[in-house]
Amino acid sequence: MNFNSWWYMGLAIISLGILIFIYSKKRKSSFLLLFLVMVEFAFLIETVIYIFGGSYQYFPKIIKYNSYYDSNVGALVSNLLIVPALATLIGVFKLNWLWISFFTAFLTFTEWLFLRLNIYEHNWWKTGYTTFGLLFVFFPLGKVIYRQISKPLKGIKHSIFLFLCTAPILGCMHIIPIMWLSNRAYFLGWFKDYAHDTTAFASLYHVVVAIIFTILIKINWRHRGLKYLVMASITFVTTLILTKIGILKSYVWWDPWYYIFYHVIVLTMSGAISKRLSRGSSGRSI
Repeated sequence: MNFNSWWYMGLAIISLGILIFIYSKKRKSSFLLLFLVMVEFAFLIETVIYIFGGSYQYFPKIIKYNSYYDSNVGALVSNLLIVPALATLIGVFKLNWLWISFFTAFLTFTEWLFLRLNIYEHNWWKTGYTTFGLLFVFFPLGKVIYRQISKPLKGIKHSIFLFLCTAPILGCMHIIPIMWLSNRAYFLGWFKDYAHDTTAFASLYHVVVAIIFTILIKINWRHRGLKYLVMASITFVTTLILTKIGILKSYVWWDPWYYIFYHVIVLTMSGAISKRLSRGSSGRSI
C-alpha cells in the first residue's frame, strides 16, 4: 500500500469507527436506515457533479489497471463512508450547529489537505462548494431524515424512503464487482474511457432497478415467490437486450447469474426494510 492509499484507508477506518460507535450507543436499526438514505443522497449528488459533471478526481492508487475506477474508490470512501457516517452521527444524536460546523470544518480541512498532498484534484469544483453543501444542506438533512424514519411511514413517503434505503445497496453491489473483478462493462460512447461509461450507466441503472424494487414490494402479491420470478425475469431480459444491442459486454461466465442472484437477495432485504419503515423506531433490528 502506497502513500496515497494510506490516507484514504485512514478515512475509511474513521468512518467505520463512527458507525461502530453509533451502533454501540443506539442499538436500533433506524441508524442504519438513516445511513443508507444519506449514502443514496450522496450517490445522487455525485452522479450529477462527479460522474456526469467531472467536478474532481481522486488518486488513492488502489486499483492499478484503470485510473477512473481508482478514482471511484476515492469517491466511495467519501460518499459511501465518511460523509454519510458523519451525517448519521449528527442525525442520530441530534447534534447542534456547533457540531455540524465542527464536522464541516473537519471535512473542509481534509479536502484542502488532500489537494495539497496531490491525492485529490479539482477540475471546476471549489472547496467552498463542499463547505456550503455540508453545512447548510447535507448535515442538517441528516437530522430531518432521522426524525422522519423514526415514525411509522405510509403511502408515498414510505415509498420514497424505501427507494432511498434500497438504492445504495443495489448501486454498491452493481459497480464494486465491476471495478475489482472486471466482470462486465457498458459501452455507450458517452465518455472516452469505457470505465467512465460503465460507471455512468451503472449510476442510472441502479436508480431504475430501485424504483422497480419499490413497486414490486408495494404490490400485494398473492404468492410471495411471484415477485422474485418477475424480478429475475426483468433482469434476465434486460441483460439479453443490452448484450444484443452492444451496450453490455460480459467477460466471465458468472456475470449474468450474479446480477440475477443479488437482485433476488436485495429484494428480500428490501421487503424487510419496508416492514421496518412501516413500524417506525420501535424495531431494534432489520
